[in-house]
Order: sequence, then structure tokens, then C-alpha cells
Amino acid sequence: MKEEFFTQATPMAGAGEMSLNGTIAKSGLLLAITMVMAVVGYVAQQPAIGIGCFFIALVIGIAGVFKREWAMPISLVYAPLMGFALGTISMFYAMEFADTQYKGIVPMAVAATFVVFGTMLTLYATRVIRVTETFRTVVMGATLAICVFYLGTLAISFFNPGIYNALPVFGSGPIGIGFSVFVIILAAMNLATDFDLIERGVQARAPKYMEWYGAFALLITLVWLYIEILRLISKLARR
Repeated sequence: MKEEFFTQATPMAGAGEMSLNGTIAKSGLLLAITMVMAVVGYVAQQPAIGIGCFFIALVIGIAGVFKREWAMPISLVYAPLMGFALGTISMFYAMEFADTQYKGIVPMAVAATFVVFGTMLTLYATRVIRVTETFRTVVMGATLAICVFYLGTLAISFFNPGIYNALPVFGSGPIGIGFSVFVIILAAMNLATDFDLIERGVQARAPKYMEWYGAFALLITLVWLYIEILRLISKLARR
């Protein structure tokens, strides 16, 4: 995401320029939609629909990364679908640990997600963390590697469902817990790149639709962070 990412963005006649307040408002809207639909998905207890929503949202999310001009409709479709999917995923974890001391695993994961978000925002705003070109390159490269690994494992699981049990990174041992901690740190670093994306977009006077793109990027990272924290807590609970 070099400067050309913003300067070469296609402007829309009369649409205006990207602003920080506009991005914050759109981020709040998408997050609210996601959380409301997560509650719906949790209460509805419809696993088939939830899984379907997850895969549809996944495809839409990947498309949205490359179609910046479509950020508004894509994000408004992604948010409720992924929200319902998150509710279903959360319901599975809540049922698994309902009779243990980790019965509050879902609110624990939600709280931890917002704590990480607030911490990273503070560190970025105070410039304790500086997002340089090298920082972006390393974070994006590591994120792409994790993405390929997850998608590859998912594809293999259709033919060999036991793949998740065979790989120690998905287990509750030291390797699995260490892997989850690493991925959570990586997701947190992605929050910093999202903040940087929004700040540079405002400074570059990017087109108005980039507000939706910035909000969309932030939502995707928060969803990923929440799922990873949920998985880490579940690994600790299984030990």
C-alpha cells in the first residue's frame, strides 16, 4: 500500500474526499451491524446457515480487498453475513465449555478483542508503534503466509478431515498455544497497518469511498483477531 494506492484511486464526481470522522462513523456502523447479527446467529443456532454465511463472507471479503470502488456495498453485505457466522462460531465454543470454568469464553474473547484494539490504537496514536514501509512489508508478508496456510489446510480438510488433529499448531499443546499467540500478535500488528491506511488516505485526500474501504479493512482485522483469541482461550481451556 504505497502512496500510489491512494493517488491512483479512481475519484467519483461530486463524492468528496476521505475524512477521519467519516471513516470512524462507517467503522462504527459496520461494527454495530456485525455485533447485532452475531447475537442473532448465536441465538438462532443454525449451524448450516452460519457456515454458509462464513464462506460467502470469505469470498466477498477477498473480492472487497481488490475492488476499492465497491467498498460500500461489499462491506454492507459482508458485515451481516460475517456477524451471523461469528455468532454461530461463538455458539459452538460456548456449548463446548458450558459446564467448565471457561463457560464465559465468548464474553472473554470479546473483551480481549476490544482491549487489544484499544491498546494498539493508543500505541499508534502516541507513535510508540511507527508503521514504516518495512513494517508494512513484513506484516503483509506474514499475513499472506498465514492466509495461504489457513486456506490450504481448509482445502485439504475436505479430503482429509483429520488434518486439524494431525497438525500440532491446531492442538492445545505448547506449539498450538505458541502459534495462536503469534497469530494474535500478527493480527494486532495488522490493526496498526489499518490505522496507517486510514491516516494516509486522509492525508492523501483519497476519494470518499476510501472511507468505506478503511472501515472494511478494520472490520476484517477485528473479525480475525476475535476468532484467534477465541481459539487461544479454547486451547488453554482444553489443557
